[in-house]
Amino acid sequence: MREESLSYPKLKEQFSDVLLVSDSKKKEVRIVKGIGKDKELQTVVPDKKNESQFLRVDKQGDLFSNFFSNFYRQLKDPTHFIFFRVPENQAIQIAKRMQKEVDKPTKMGGKQFEQHEIKVDYKPENKNKMENIQSMPVVGEYRYKLEQIDWKAMSNLGLSKERLEKMNLLEPLLKGYKTNELVPISLDLGTSITRMDARLSLQEKENGQVVLAIHGIRKEPQLNYKFFGHEFTKEDKENLLKSGNMGRVVDLINPKSGETIPSIISIDRLTKEVITLRTEQIKIPEEIKGIKLNEQQKQTLTEGKLLYIEDMISKKGEPFNASVQFNADKRYVEFLFDRADTNKQAQGQHKEAPQVFRGKELDEQQYNKLKDGQTVYVSGLVDKKGKEYQGYITFDKETGKTGFSFDTPNKLKEKAQPKEESTTQVAVNSEGKTNEATKKIKEPLKSEQNSPDSTKQQEQQEKPKAAAKSKGRKM
Repeated sequence: MREESLSYPKLKEQFSDVLLVSDSKKKEVRIVKGIGKDKELQTVVPDKKNESQFLRVDKQGDLFSNFFSNFYRQLKDPTHFIFFRVPENQAIQIAKRMQKEVDKPTKMGGKQFEQHEIKVDYKPENKNKMENIQSMPVVGEYRYKLEQIDWKAMSNLGLSKERLEKMNLLEPLLKGYKTNELVPISLDLGTSITRMDARLSLQEKENGQVVLAIHGIRKEPQLNYKFFGHEFTKEDKENLLKSGNMGRVVDLINPKSGETIPSIISIDRLTKEVITLRTEQIKIPEEIKGIKLNEQQKQTLTEGKLLYIEDMISKKGEPFNASVQFNADKRYVEFLFDRADTNKQAQGQHKEAPQVFRGKELDEQQYNKLKDGQTVYVSGLVDKKGKEYQGYITFDKETGKTGFSFDTPNKLKEKAQPKEESTTQVAVNSEGKTNEATKKIKEPLKSEQNSPDSTKQQEQQEKPKAAAKSKGRKM
């Protein structure tokens, strides 16, 4: 059971905080997403479907204070906003209650605003100071502090601050990540010393103590036993062993509280450890390799499913297609190249017509036609040189692939089938049939040919007849 508790990061960890904002001009309560390039505040509607876009902030007081101070001063016009800090797992409900209070104010409702409001003492600063603040990171980078680490206990593992820094491992540990490589450690048990390779991470216990988690190498992932109440199906096991990701959301049970937690599951490819991640902690990017994701695609990734994306642009500037999936261990969307299960999963999960083709969003009529298997004309597509072009797209429900052509389907059909004048030539050359007018000609007929087209071919066709006549005269 000890290993399982380490295998489920953040099961016991408290939720992060989320920022709500009340806009005095629009009279709306929304959830903060971030700050745009033009310093405008970006927000989203407090809905479950937008959870992946919520700006989450660290609960630690000093980190939050530094973060919010920098965040507030970067806004173009912060004075007409009132910000609130609420627990992540209550953000949507609190935002909706606040919106009701904005629409129909009550005496009791004001207490809720006061309870969560972030008091701001805003003083405009000179230009130089503003520039310095903008160059600082918006979000607190570190989850743990150096002084929280028990360096004496670390020395028993043959680890020190200097060694971790030299191996470039200290920073990712302080940020809350596992080391991205195996680390050789020595476990001093007093009477014996055990040496092993493992991935390391820092975790916070219920009493607030920060401890080092050791993720040792296993021969194979433990998939034949229940995992926090979940029993792996045959398909679950196949997906995990082939791609490293299970490909769906399941409800896991916290053994102490009995809380049901929607989660995705992956395999640590270095240690073969079973790793889970709450769905609420999944953060999907706005775009992947130049392709802007629509809401349907984001939802597919949030559900842990495989998503096939076409026409992405590589670092070399070349277009490519690939399947992507959110990995619970890495905590980001990964590319799946040349994996045995890619086609199988893609066929099973990606039979929905795309709403965006080569960066062009289809309107409702175009999407419905494509979904029904019809050919759709699309204009306003842009090539790599920035020039516009147009054409016809089709969608194959069986393979989940989208086809493109500059010609209409009727023209393609005409090109694929021989013209009426060519039927004789095709029948003679390709199907082994004969034609009375050309049956004695030895070489293949030319395109659209159905009779001798040269003196030589005419002689070949008539020669046998002449020989037969002369033979009859002799007799």
